[in-house]
Amino acid sequence: MGDRLNRIRRKFEPLLRRFFHAYFLVVRGMTLGVRAVVLDAENRVFLVRHSYVSGWHLPGGGVDFGETMEQAMRRELKEEGDIDLTGEAVLHGIFLNSHVSRRDHVAIYVVRQFRQDRLPPPNREISECGFFAVTALPEDTTRGTRLRIAEVLDGEPLIATWR
Repeated sequence: MGDRLNRIRRKFEPLLRRFFHAYFLVVRGMTLGVRAVVLDAENRVFLVRHSYVSGWHLPGGGVDFGETMEQAMRRELKEEGDIDLTGEAVLHGIFLNSHVSRRDHVAIYVVRQFRQDRLPPPNREISECGFFAVTALPEDTTRGTRLRIAEVLDGEPLIATWR
């Protein structure tokens, strides 16, 4: 009897796994984004101003289906800042961003090794971007952005929420 149950379980397990995955996606759907604290040789941080939301932010965006967080981070850095990594990015943490949704999470990477041939010109998504001294961030840099920079550069304790 035990062998028969194991055969049945093995036969239907992939189907059940797909069913429950789809069910939990609908019931517990979660969104995932990535951002990066990109620091140049002078410890200046790269920030972007979007055309559709106020304030200065760390570059980043959503993780697409079939994409890893790191792949998404690399893609977003290329799209928003013409930045190509030349070394490894370090995962700093994953934060609940309840400002967007109670199910939105943002993974933060720290990038210190990269190449940027030029600052990209403004486009429909990014109206402005650049490197800023941490002591001279634009006045309207968002609170969440400031917190992540302080955690990375000043050793401030990590806060689990984006804020």
